[in-house]
Parts: sequence; structure tokens; C-alpha cells
Amino acid sequence: MWIVSRLPFAWQLRVGATLGLLMYRFAKRRRHIAETNIALAFPELSSKEQKKLVKANFKSSGIALIEVGLSWWGSNKTLRRLLHIEGLEHIQQALEAGKGVIMLGGHFTTLIISGRLLAMELPFNIVIKKSHNKLFEAMMSHYRSQQYQGLIDTTDMRSLLKTLRSNKVVWYAPDQDFGNRQSVFAQFMGINTVTLTTTARLAKSTGASVVYIDFERLPDAQGYQLKLHSPLQNFPSDDDVKDARRVNELIEKHVREVPDQYLWIHRRFKTRPPGELGFYGYADSDRNKRAAQEAAKTNNE
Repeated sequence: MWIVSRLPFAWQLRVGATLGLLMYRFAKRRRHIAETNIALAFPELSSKEQKKLVKANFKSSGIALIEVGLSWWGSNKTLRRLLHIEGLEHIQQALEAGKGVIMLGGHFTTLIISGRLLAMELPFNIVIKKSHNKLFEAMMSHYRSQQYQGLIDTTDMRSLLKTLRSNKVVWYAPDQDFGNRQSVFAQFMGINTVTLTTTARLAKSTGASVVYIDFERLPDAQGYQLKLHSPLQNFPSDDDVKDARRVNELIEKHVREVPDQYLWIHRRFKTRPPGELGFYGYADSDRNKRAAQEAAKTNNE
């Protein structure tokens, strides 16, 4: 990764795309997940078009691995040439309210490099889920600690609240499947999808502004476009499903703009409503059954 990060940017993209095609060829389980997700999210596409999108997504995922190295070892001078950003004034204006800012984003393949790029322009904290690979986690923690104002574990709600109440910015990406706990089912890409209610709960508890950020890899090695939008108005409401749907709509809009750059190799639609079969195979059906039993036990308690 270090060697590749020394190459010209256009070459890095080519290496990443080649790596992605190798992943497509050999990572059969992840390919099945991406194929399932894209078939569910884009039923209007033909089988040929869906397959083309899956391949493009694997290329993007391969590039994302190379971008990890770029985010670790790329110089500020090199990275600034790749950064195209707009909307920073929305963060500054939100901070003037003194109640912190939830910078809301989605799990796109450009997440890591975009965080590194934004950190050159704005101090902020990130919410992280630790990697199961101890070596990779040690590397990630080392470089993240250098780049960001602070790291907050997904399970550390107390630190998250404290950070927002200190009028700081927290980057939070809620669009992953963590099961039924603290979640509701809301529409995403036309599918009833388990969605965390954390964004609305944090905003309600702290009064923090919610600013959506979208980011993408530009074509022809032009770099990366980051756009911060104006704070959400009338959010949160008193309806958890409505608020979850609103968060999903923001992410969905950008997914449809750059469908190949979303993290389709994640089982976004893993947890299903009670009685509904899983999309990814029999193991998911068993897992959904256990999740429903755990949710019922929690409700009873």
C-alpha cells in the first residue's frame, strides 16, 4: 500500500480498479452480496446492466483500498490538489449556535479518503467501528489519531453526547445494519430497511444541527468532490420512522447519483421484519429469527 501510494494518482486508480476486478473474480461471497443488493435496489435495470454495475462497484471498492494508503501517506500538498469542496460555511454557521454539529454521511467507498481530505480544512471527530483485524485496526487508529480531533467508538454514547455538547463537529454514518435494537424499519432504495434512530435522538438530546455531507470520486483522475449542505430544518420530529426515512432519503439521493460508489458489499438489507425471509441465504433467515427473539426479550424486559 505504501509503494502504491507513491505512484501518480492516475496510476493508483488503475491499480485499485485491477484489484477490484480480482476481488470480483475471487471474493464470491461479497460478489453475491453486491449482486443481491443491486438487484434489490435497481430492479429497473436489466440483468446485463446490473452485472455491469456490480463490476463497477468492485472496481470502486478496490480503489477504496488503495485510497486507505493514500489517506495514510499522502502529503497535504498532494491531497489538496485532489480536493474540490463547497459548503464549509454551513458548518461554521451551525457552530455559532453553540450546540455542536452532526455531520451526516453515508458509507460510500470514498469514505476514508474523503474524511482525510476534509480534516485538512475542518477539525472534527469521527464515530468508528473497530476492525476485527488487530494489525489493520492498529494502523487505522494510529493514522486516524493524527488526522482527526477525536475518535469515538460506536458504543460510546456518553462520549458522543459530551463531544456534541462541547460544540464540536462529529462525522456520523448511520447507514449500516446493526439489527433491531435502537432501530426502526424505514424505506431505503424502495426496500423496508432497518435504520438506526441515533441521528434523531442525538439531535433531540443535544440540540445539535444536522449537516449532510456527500462525497464522490470524480472521473478522469480529477480528485474528489465534497459538498456540505445547509442544516436540516424541522429535524428531528416526534416520529422515529419519519426521521429515519428522511436520513435514508438523503443517502439514497446520492446513491442514485453515484451508484457504483456505494458500499454494496455490505449486507444493508440483512435484518428483515418478523416473518420475512432474508435476502442473502438461509443463514440470514436464521439470524433474523434470532434477532427477533432478542428484540422480543428486550421489549419484555
